[in-house]
Amino acid sequence: MNWKRFEELTQIPGVPGDEKEVRKVLRHYIESTTDEIVQDHLGGLFGVLKGDVSGPRILVAGHMDEVGFMVTRITDKGFLKFQPLGGWWNQVMLAHGVQVVTQTEKRIPGVIGSTPPHLLKENERNKPVEISEMFIDVGADSKEEVHQFGIRPGDGIAPVFPFVEMEGGKRLISKAWDNRFGCGLAVELLEDMKDSNHPNILFSGATVQEEVGLRGAVTAANLVRPDVFFAVDAGPAGDTPGIVDGFGELGKGVMIRLYDRSMITLPGMRQFLIETAEKEGIPYQYFVSAGGTDAGAVHKSGRGVPSAALGVCARYIHSHTSVIDKDDIQAAKKFLAAIVKRLDKETLEAIKEG
Repeated sequence: MNWKRFEELTQIPGVPGDEKEVRKVLRHYIESTTDEIVQDHLGGLFGVLKGDVSGPRILVAGHMDEVGFMVTRITDKGFLKFQPLGGWWNQVMLAHGVQVVTQTEKRIPGVIGSTPPHLLKENERNKPVEISEMFIDVGADSKEEVHQFGIRPGDGIAPVFPFVEMEGGKRLISKAWDNRFGCGLAVELLEDMKDSNHPNILFSGATVQEEVGLRGAVTAANLVRPDVFFAVDAGPAGDTPGIVDGFGELGKGVMIRLYDRSMITLPGMRQFLIETAEKEGIPYQYFVSAGGTDAGAVHKSGRGVPSAALGVCARYIHSHTSVIDKDDIQAAKKFLAAIVKRLDKETLEAIKEG
């Protein structure tokens, strides 16, 4: 497992609609595994490995984008107003570091402003601040100075948080595990399959604009026309204080998603995944979510594409930082390789028949 690559991928800024830096790094790694690469017109990128050319077309995808923001206005005093990109909760935003990425790819550091309690009235201290009232401070004194920095409305704004191995060595904290985890695993899969026989054609890579409505999954499905699809994503862990009967525990293995607001996993697909995990001795856990994944868009494409969402759980996603377990990522990697090696024409037909 290439942990340095995961560090590289999570630390790159890449908000919905502005994933070019992530795509550049992914292309570098994909080019080392295959000469055949396809890209859709929104920016989704996939390496292609042909095992049995008469076998099913398998699409495996993470998504490049992380939750972030977009500059919408620059005030006369040089503060930035912004629009969230993806689902944010107001209470996790104030006083956190960000970076504005200009059109020249210059990274401008900043912070989401927060009023100290000394300056708040008593009735304001427990009142959540609306996102529309928030602003970003980039150290400027005027609109003109912000323009000199190269910042313009429309520029992306990404969270800032370092990649850190936590005490004990089994867990990692960083920004953007959702979903640079899936991007890294898509590359690992290509490396695993490069010199391996597999009864299918594999397309593995990452989509764009997942966090704003699964948009890149649509163009990717139109490009690849898969027979089966696997979204590789990080879901919210339900194992922290205050959460009752939550799904997803760190260290309990790969997550097999049964249901979310975007898709119900077909019974045949569910059986195939469980049988594969148990045959290979891979720890797994079931997952139900109020969110959605790219599988929600791809499974409705064409005449219908049997799909599944699998991956790992991560604590504190859709914030500036999240925590994952190394063993879970190892399990997910082994699981993906086992799935691809087993998925021939007969198996796909069995999945469809339930």
